[in-house]
Amino acid sequence: MSTLFEPYTLRDVTIPNRVWMPPMCQYSAAPEGPGTGAPDDWHFAHYAARAAGGTGLIVVEATAVSPEGRISPYDLGLWNDTQAEAFRRITRFLASQGTVPAVQLAHAGRKASTDRPWKGGAPVGRDAHGWQPVAPSPLAFDERHPVPHELTVDEIHDIVGRFRAAARRALAAGFEIAEIHGAHGYLINEFLSPHSNHRTDAYGGSYENRTRFALEVVDAVREEWPDDKPLFFRISATDWLEESGWTPDDTVRFATELHARGIDLLDVSTGGNASGVRIPTGPGYQVPFAARVREETPMPVAAVGLITDAEQAEKILANGEADAVFLGRELLRNPSWARHAARELGGEVHVPDQYHRSV
Repeated sequence: MSTLFEPYTLRDVTIPNRVWMPPMCQYSAAPEGPGTGAPDDWHFAHYAARAAGGTGLIVVEATAVSPEGRISPYDLGLWNDTQAEAFRRITRFLASQGTVPAVQLAHAGRKASTDRPWKGGAPVGRDAHGWQPVAPSPLAFDERHPVPHELTVDEIHDIVGRFRAAARRALAAGFEIAEIHGAHGYLINEFLSPHSNHRTDAYGGSYENRTRFALEVVDAVREEWPDDKPLFFRISATDWLEESGWTPDDTVRFATELHARGIDLLDVSTGGNASGVRIPTGPGYQVPFAARVREETPMPVAAVGLITDAEQAEKILANGEADAVFLGRELLRNPSWARHAARELGGEVHVPDQYHRSV
């Protein structure tokens, strides 16, 4: 039996296999009007294709908890009930194919208000649906980005409440799993790292203070999220800075604390919080960070990062380096990757009746 195609259960939710799709922004939502931040036909077709292709878990792209929490004006959101209702079409279809629907709740922080990547991804102003980004400290991400507004304590508390409300809407929208985005240089990651957090109050300085905001978000979301449903946390295990950033040691320490707070799985990525760093990429280059968390803490993990073929994915799980794998680019290239991998490894995967001739 292929490990990649064994079911995996967290709390009362069973995911049919370990081939999972990570959040990947489509930058395709309406930037203004009644449909602002709501999924449309593109999002439905995009996610439906991967579900029909046998993917066990699909985590819908970074979904902002507030308008200013979007990476771009074209991102999805869950700050109103209209958006939540629009998601129900997607979650219903995913569930009908045996795929577990999940959503990533996010706030972009100082990396917000940018254009679509295929248009350069540069910061945009109010004349292009933009806004002033916010952050723990008034430090720009790089020379292209504006200096963000430094959040007050009251504003921090308000954002915690936005995560809580978004979790409530995610449940109403039909999602079975929620993931808190604490990676890639977005707001939670900005608070965690001393590279981007230069505060001197209760939310900056020491490790305990820098993790305070993240833990308050976790507690707020966990209080809204039912006990029978899993909650994930995505983390950048390292800033890839030798001394001045978040480190793998910090990640291991934090993973234990997150587990105690009710996080069920750590989605382990890296980087994104410091510009200009050199990252030694290669096949499975981020897997060792997930493996270390799994070995040294009680936290289950999912690995991500240039995992491309079935044998590679199977080996990661068989070696005990992760409990599941996230495939990003490969699922963009091939929505039926899971079905092809099952054929290669002798596993079983859901195939829609309409596609029976492909078996």
